[in-house]
Amino acid sequence: MKLLVVEDEDGLRETIVSFLEEEGYQCEQATRLNVALNKVSDYEYDCVLVDIGLPDGSGLQLISEIKRIAPTTGVLVLSARNSLDDKVAGLELGADDYLAKPFHLAELNARIKSILRRVKYDGKIEVNIERLRILPESRQVFFDNEAVALTKKEFDLLAFFAANSNRVLTKESIAEHLWGDFADAADTFDFVYSQIKNLRRKLLEKTGVDYFKNVYGIGYMFQTGKG
Repeated sequence: MKLLVVEDEDGLRETIVSFLEEEGYQCEQATRLNVALNKVSDYEYDCVLVDIGLPDGSGLQLISEIKRIAPTTGVLVLSARNSLDDKVAGLELGADDYLAKPFHLAELNARIKSILRRVKYDGKIEVNIERLRILPESRQVFFDNEAVALTKKEFDLLAFFAANSNRVLTKESIAEHLWGDFADAADTFDFVYSQIKNLRRKLLEKTGVDYFKNVYGIGYMFQTGKG
């Protein structure tokens, strides 16, 4: 899952990002409101961690903008221990949860997982697509209780498609979801084709079902209700 960490305290932000990347998340960072606003305008995120007190403005403005342009994006407010007004204001603007500083990283991870379950998978711990069973938190996939071995990027790709079943996803959105800002530097989408080809082959070998449909000139659709 792709996260944006908006926090101006360098030590805390670096600690959060390092921990979350070890947990398997793809993380991008912002230390100022204007940078964060540009990022949420240009890119899609599964969840945004928002510090309210930023050097150039209030994180509340960022929450409002996120919920305006991408209402299904999860938002977790990181607030000072005694800032009740900020917590209430954030929740009223549509934030999904808040966490008071200082906090344990394990609790942060649990809060993020809870938000992602609600906003991406309707609160479900696992996602079932016919005989496929996807467990986002443990990053496992099963077909009829037999494990399907996927790389990290292949799992990220499958989870992205599963959360957007029967919707056309552009090559650009797939690249951005998997590689974030680095996708902008790519000259071609060969890396997208390669990842989808490998995932498609593994699922076809295991399930006998080709879930992927090429949408010429646009991207791909993950079709369900086929097996």
